[in-house]
Amino acid sequence: MKTKLFFFCSFLYSGIMMAQNPGTVTGILKDENSKEAISYASISIKDGDQIITGDLSDDEGKFTIKNIPLKTTEVIVEYIGFKTYTTTITLSDSNKKIDLGTILLHPDSEMLEGIVINAERSVTEQLVDRKVIHVGKDLSTAGATASEIMNNIPSVNVDQDGNISMRGNENVRVLIDGKPTQMDPKTLLKQIPSNSIDKIELITNPSAKYNPEGMSGMINIVLKKNMQDGFNGSYNGNITFAKVPKFNQGIDLNLRKGKINVFGNYNYNDSETYNWGEITQLDDNSQQLFDIVNKNKIHTFKVGFDVYANDKNTLSFYTNQTYADGVGTVDNRILYPTNTAFYQTDRYSGDDKTQVYNAAWKKLFAKTGQVLDLEVNYNTTKQKQGGEFAIIGNPNNQYSDISDNTVNAVQANLDYIHPIGEKSKLEVGAEYRETNIDNTYDTTNIIANKTDFTYDVSIASAYATFGTKYEKWGYQLGARIEKYDVNANYTISNNKDKFKDDYLNIYPSAFLSYTPTQTDFFQLSASRRVDRPNVWQTRPIRDYSTPRVIQVGNPELQPQFTNSLEFNYTKILGVKGSISAGAYYRVISDPIERTFFLDTSTPEAIAENKMIMSYGNFDQSSAYGGEISANYKLNKWWDIQPSVEYYFRNQKGIVSVLDQNTGLEKFENREIDNGVFNARLNNNFKITQNFRASLFGFYRGDSKGINAEMKAMYKIDAGLRYSFWENTGSLSVRFNDVFNTMKAAFIGDSPYRQKGEFTWESQSVFVGFNYMFGTAKNRAAQRKQRDNNEVQKSGGFF
Repeated sequence: MKTKLFFFCSFLYSGIMMAQNPGTVTGILKDENSKEAISYASISIKDGDQIITGDLSDDEGKFTIKNIPLKTTEVIVEYIGFKTYTTTITLSDSNKKIDLGTILLHPDSEMLEGIVINAERSVTEQLVDRKVIHVGKDLSTAGATASEIMNNIPSVNVDQDGNISMRGNENVRVLIDGKPTQMDPKTLLKQIPSNSIDKIELITNPSAKYNPEGMSGMINIVLKKNMQDGFNGSYNGNITFAKVPKFNQGIDLNLRKGKINVFGNYNYNDSETYNWGEITQLDDNSQQLFDIVNKNKIHTFKVGFDVYANDKNTLSFYTNQTYADGVGTVDNRILYPTNTAFYQTDRYSGDDKTQVYNAAWKKLFAKTGQVLDLEVNYNTTKQKQGGEFAIIGNPNNQYSDISDNTVNAVQANLDYIHPIGEKSKLEVGAEYRETNIDNTYDTTNIIANKTDFTYDVSIASAYATFGTKYEKWGYQLGARIEKYDVNANYTISNNKDKFKDDYLNIYPSAFLSYTPTQTDFFQLSASRRVDRPNVWQTRPIRDYSTPRVIQVGNPELQPQFTNSLEFNYTKILGVKGSISAGAYYRVISDPIERTFFLDTSTPEAIAENKMIMSYGNFDQSSAYGGEISANYKLNKWWDIQPSVEYYFRNQKGIVSVLDQNTGLEKFENREIDNGVFNARLNNNFKITQNFRASLFGFYRGDSKGINAEMKAMYKIDAGLRYSFWENTGSLSVRFNDVFNTMKAAFIGDSPYRQKGEFTWESQSVFVGFNYMFGTAKNRAAQRKQRDNNEVQKSGGFF
């Protein structure tokens, strides 16, 4: 009631002032060190102890506040990570407008150390086109890698195989610092240590400025880049105790002197993971049992530098190097009701080498907000995998597979921003991407064939967006035109075939925003997007094999197109936190879905009811959903981050099923309505100044698909964290899946009636240590971050 009365009095007071001769104050906010604009900072006008009006700075750091009384008042500027700026102004009949010019905000080293580097809890921020989760210690101690903490992020899920989805859909693009990577995302997320993540950006309806891939939008994982004066760094080490211990260690170093900033980091991960599962075929009551062990060692390096030639020009370069090798063993047993059994052991070994080289130039002009960006990125990935397959008791059925995969990709983009007046801006840009994939598969299996596969993609695009703001309203209109070419050639045994596709398409976008008060933000947006089949979905090479399951790609997959409409609302609750709500509706043409059908290639395959997994285009479908999330401080010692989500999707398609009367395969049209409810609740407790506790709960509801229904999943995690050595060191302990409830269970009838359940080392204990050293004085300019344009869906089942 007091809060409502305060706001009522404030509006009443403001209305009285408006009836008089109101004045106006304007200004531009910039970082004192980098001279870059500071967007969405809070500007308040105070008369004594009372805030009478205020606003937020726009994308260029500009602000205009009207309806200020003609008297002496205070202007207060606040932004996380910077010292509060305060000045006094006097408006009168002869001086009704004051321009404060460029206000340089000074970084607060203590606040930066406490919030940016050492944030205790994660903070969610709603910007114009994205939701940003600033990763605090509560998230970074939820697990050793990015894959393990993703289920703690609203709208995001990672399944037991490591496949990531957003809003219930796997057609999402994963970005790492906005840069391309050819590694499949489920492997990539397992290689990124959680304590190296600065923030996670959820871009659910991107504008035409961004590449149009990803029906569900984009997830951009921004890694920490220490850019403080002097020499400084940090060490992170953790152990996860499960069936066997898993180790992860890393070090970050940074040297900033004058106009040169040099940085580097190294991380090492050594893990041995276990998975178990069973699939029961209900027609003959036979069981297929899985015992899966994966041993992986991963080395990641990042080295780079920035040169601040002057206040207007910045040159940057960095390289990422990832080296990984692993061995996987899959023991398969098929048990029949007749007390007979079939045993097969599969052993996979491989090594991955990924190299990224990035160079960028940022040019600032005399006009505030006028920026030119040029960026070139080269990425190469080499993957070599071998497989040994042995049927126990039958040496004649032993064989081996060898697969070599090389991916080279280059991307160049030019972006230009031109302000028009004080409230409008034009953005234009061009981009060229080329990806070349060469894959060779060889086998000693007499019923399989050697396969050579090349997949070449080139995309040339250009975009333009125009946006303006009028008082409390704003809009942005844009379009991206794109020329897409793909050429695939594959040779199976001596049979050659090819696939070619090219088209020109336009992807429009529109945004409308309304900010009635300093604490309320409404947005309505619409866009057209595309999901193109990637190499994992298209290559006709056996990617996975068990006695009853084989996975191959479909080289003739067509892209799917999505038209999306979205609404978002954010309410700032003062020092207590914020609450956000969103809803969307989508129409998807030719959706790409996983398919299951019977293997009829040989009489043996038919007799054993072998199943082939692949991908296909289904009929048009639609989806809608809504979500509510909050970041709220209940009192001085307890804050919560709840979120609830509901997603609905209608799917149509043709599926393969086993006719119960004839025992033969048949195809039928099927339509499924799938509604999924998810919920999360994260609690953070401040026991003492240095001692914290957390409690996290997660629930994912039943999910229906064309081929099968996934059962609900849920768990509870609990953690403790203690800081010492004047907050330069910390020790964290987290007990994941306290009641050991996480299981992936399903039931389906395509291509035959079956049910199954898979479990993994979800119940575990995480112990982490962090130590920071060196100087910490101020923050330098941030690098430009582009969206990743890579295919992001892996074909692996486990």
